[in-house]
Amino acid sequence: MDLLNAFVALLNFVIIPATAYGSQLALGALGVTLIYGILRFSNFAHGDTMAFGAMITILVTWLFQAIGVSLGPLPTALLALPFGIAATAGMMLLTDRWVYRFYRAQKAKPIILVMASLGVMFVLNGVVRVIIGPGEQQFNDGARFIINARDFKEMTGLSEGLAFRSSQGITIVVTVIAVAALFWFLGRTRTGKSMRAYSDNEDLALLSGINPEKVVRVTWILAAILATTAGVLYGLDKAFKPFTYFQLLLPIFASAIVGGLGNPLGAIAGGYIIAFSEVTLTYAWKKVLTHALPESMAPDGLVQLLSTDYKYAVSFTILVIVLIFKPYGLFRGKAV
Repeated sequence: MDLLNAFVALLNFVIIPATAYGSQLALGALGVTLIYGILRFSNFAHGDTMAFGAMITILVTWLFQAIGVSLGPLPTALLALPFGIAATAGMMLLTDRWVYRFYRAQKAKPIILVMASLGVMFVLNGVVRVIIGPGEQQFNDGARFIINARDFKEMTGLSEGLAFRSSQGITIVVTVIAVAALFWFLGRTRTGKSMRAYSDNEDLALLSGINPEKVVRVTWILAAILATTAGVLYGLDKAFKPFTYFQLLLPIFASAIVGGLGNPLGAIAGGYIIAFSEVTLTYAWKKVLTHALPESMAPDGLVQLLSTDYKYAVSFTILVIVLIFKPYGLFRGKAV
């Protein structure tokens, strides 16, 4: 019975939260890796693009709530998500036209595009803060739990209750659908195959008659879909605060690089590696060990390796180690 309680505590505080967080990082890292693989630069504005998409979705969600439109037990934000995606895609296409296209035409080095993306990042950060404010915004309505702790205890007779939040379940389901749709698009459609060909060998793809501008447009649209979805799911699960998305840039890039920058499968694996590493190393293991160990061996302290304040340090450390010993990542992406 104590081992079951330990397992439920592990599910409650480590496995489920890390899986949900890893799903959010995986979607964010997929957007980064698509842009790097096709447009050949690291988009430092991706975190604030997530914030922009989430902001538009929140504003539309509030409008729907004001006029009485809802999805019942599901968050109204899911109904507003397509509007956020459309606005973000439009913003990214305009940014490409006004900023990045000039540097592509000049055959500028990737570092120039990276610096340009930094400028876009600061502009987006300012726009989001001016429109919605710098504070925390809650927009998650609908049912809060799929399974709540009290009902689980009554159902199982265990002393530990399992709380599986709706936002966590939605995150996992939406991520599975989004990843499956992306891989189907890249592997089965003509446009997706063109994008892969362009990523593998740009000169050969151009000689084959592939339209580079169409590839660029589709890349930005896909990145907008992934960024907005990741931003909204993170906001539903945690809460929306503009500066948080700026901080997310580190674990997202760490996820993409650990898996192999430019490799979509690597981005997904990297997201979960970073998430489980952060959660595992910053969780206080006292509750799990108290159930799992004999009473005489139960720990007195929290058994916490690192404070949660240092969770981004975990991402940074893993990133540095991978860059030193395996710069192409676990799934053999492009060189950083």
